[in-house]
Amino acid sequence: MAKMHSSYVFLLLCISHISLIEGFGFSVELIHRDSPKSSFYLPNETHFERVAKAIYRSINHAIHFNKPSFTTKNVESNVFPNGGEYLMSYSIGTPPVKILGILDTGSDITWLQCEPCRPCYKQTTPIFDPSKSTTYKTLPCTSNTCKTVRDTSCSLDGGHQSYQYKIGYGDGSRSEGTLSLDTLTLSSTNGSAISFPKHVIGCGNSNTLVFEGEGFGIVGLGNGPVSFINQLRPSIQGKFSYYLGPSFSGTNTTSKLNFGEDVVVYGDGTVSTPMFLDIDFYFLTLEAFSVGKRRVEFKSSSSGTIGSGNIIIDHGTILTLLPRDVYSSLESAVAGVVELEHTQDPSKLLSLCYKSPLAQKLVLPVITTHFRGANVQLNVLNTFVQVSKNVIDFAFTPTNQDVPLFGNLAQQNLLVGYDLQKKTLSFKPTDCTKQ
Repeated sequence: MAKMHSSYVFLLLCISHISLIEGFGFSVELIHRDSPKSSFYLPNETHFERVAKAIYRSINHAIHFNKPSFTTKNVESNVFPNGGEYLMSYSIGTPPVKILGILDTGSDITWLQCEPCRPCYKQTTPIFDPSKSTTYKTLPCTSNTCKTVRDTSCSLDGGHQSYQYKIGYGDGSRSEGTLSLDTLTLSSTNGSAISFPKHVIGCGNSNTLVFEGEGFGIVGLGNGPVSFINQLRPSIQGKFSYYLGPSFSGTNTTSKLNFGEDVVVYGDGTVSTPMFLDIDFYFLTLEAFSVGKRRVEFKSSSSGTIGSGNIIIDHGTILTLLPRDVYSSLESAVAGVVELEHTQDPSKLLSLCYKSPLAQKLVLPVITTHFRGANVQLNVLNTFVQVSKNVIDFAFTPTNQDVPLFGNLAQQNLLVGYDLQKKTLSFKPTDCTKQ
């Protein structure tokens, strides 16, 4: 998710289990925010109410991206703090205290609520008290680490120097606190644990965010110098991957996030494309879509770019959001080959919708996404979502904003691998229901 002067939006990944991978690396299980295992889960909501909310979050998320965010120093603002789709569970301190945070590929810092906290947003479990952790330390103003983090300042309190951070979000809420060091631990299913000492965290002492459920803060998976990923980088060799199981298929599927050199995506069907690293986001170059024999070029005067990248890969939003002119051409191509009766979206959020009962076996076109050097085939699971018992919607939508997003529905049943050293991103078709 992005900070006001620094980042957004993820993958809400709830890491509930972690297991060692043979060799060098480790793996965690991910839980979708709408899973019964998630603290965001509302048992009184219907399945289709959850789908409608996920679609709304995607559209709302896109509103807060704009070109100045990518052309000025103030690149991080603009998103709501709980707009992501996955959660991450970890522990902080010694003895370890369990924390549940929103996983955000657009954030470059991991922060949580800390005592003393005035004001604080509602949290259902005790707020972390750093005075009870034997491994907690504040970062002094002379620290080289502090100089690499945006929106920080030196503070002198009672003769003690510390570095303060400030994070603002698109809804006007904020988190402010102390940039600190403590041991971050990921728990294993067999009772063991993997610990990362002297992990940089933001210890939030003034928080006005309005989180649902048991959200404690943000886990930053962006490319900033103190993001979760880059702090682990010496251990994981700059490599991580994930696969996302079908989130709205009605089946209980799992998703996983993997770290380390042993998680490199390879084998039959694997394709790779250059990745361009902004401080907060991961950009790819999308050249075109193919629907049957029709090719839709990805060319738009409204699309923002980083280097040669023109679209963010984002697991924190369900939809794929495209420039309006590109979307119009793609929608026309899809509508030209789908032989179903048109209808309206019950929520009036998406434009290309068809009548299709739940029990009906769908025969819909494969859409090929042509990234630079990598053709990725998207099946029905990736391109349409059932929004009611009798209606399916095309899970792409136009946006008037400057930054297109390749959403998580389009990534489901794919193993997606990030190599920050080679600056490549790889895709491999994977049946996540069997993993």
